[in-house]
Amino acid sequence: MGGLDIAVIAFVVFVFLVLLTGVKTVPQGYRYTVERFGRYVRTIEPGLNIIIPVFDRIGAKMNVMEQVLDVPTQEVITKDNASVSADAVAFYQVLNAAQAAYQVANLENALLNLTMTNIRSVMGSMDLDELLSNRDTINDRLLRVVDEAANPWGIKITRVEIKDIAPPTDLVEAMARQMKAEREKRAQVLEAEGARNAQILRAEGAKQSAILEAEGQREAAYREAEARERLAEAEAKATRMVSEAIAAGDVRAINYFVAQKYTEALASIGTANNQKIVLMPMEAASLIGSLGGIGAIAREVFADGHPAAARPRASTPRTGPAPGPLDTP
Repeated sequence: MGGLDIAVIAFVVFVFLVLLTGVKTVPQGYRYTVERFGRYVRTIEPGLNIIIPVFDRIGAKMNVMEQVLDVPTQEVITKDNASVSADAVAFYQVLNAAQAAYQVANLENALLNLTMTNIRSVMGSMDLDELLSNRDTINDRLLRVVDEAANPWGIKITRVEIKDIAPPTDLVEAMARQMKAEREKRAQVLEAEGARNAQILRAEGAKQSAILEAEGQREAAYREAEARERLAEAEAKATRMVSEAIAAGDVRAINYFVAQKYTEALASIGTANNQKIVLMPMEAASLIGSLGGIGAIAREVFADGHPAAARPRASTPRTGPAPGPLDTP
């Protein structure tokens, strides 16, 4: 084999090696920038790519997956001059590999300092109470501010989360005392409101009870008045019937009416609670005689279901006092 053949083989091998250097494989989740004579020309995607050997070279290898940036703890002075310690975590993603590679140097360090600066700015514009109770608001404001600042670098800030806010120990103790006092105050207010509501309910119950009692008394009075009215009507009717009988000359009706009233008066005197001894200005024979007269009248009037003819009664010898007012002549 001559020297020419060796030179040809060497040239072929050289060309093959040169062409081989122009074949580039990009893994998934990465973007490579291509520079020609030191100037950016394009960005190659994941997979097999061909560049011009000798003229082109790979510039920056950018990770376009979402990445985590841990923000260290730092001291923050709030709006009301309270000193707190805060740390955070940020999530970002490279959207434009060329901007991230050539618009900023040391991308991760730039994002870290940008986030820390905005944490101090946002948290420093809030009071301590607002700072501790509005963490979601702080996260939203930080996300909006940091994402706007990182946008020219081709970076998208997906989330910014405050991990911990730690006030000084003496401040925590003061806050605990304040919280205890506030809770005691609320307990007293609730207790007073409960007592007031209970009194209102008792008053409403008493009012309703009084209303119902008054309505009951009114109904009872109405019923009693109605009963008295019915009784008066019955009495009037009975009196009218007796008056008609008297006008017709029926002496038996007069005797019956007087005997009835006489008996009712004696019954009332005998059943009174405050009467232990009854002194009557008449004899027992008179009452018996009156009852006998009432019975005779009833027999004469209602015998056999129709009034009987008046019959003269045989006079009986009396051994007692003079005849009473109920005895017929």
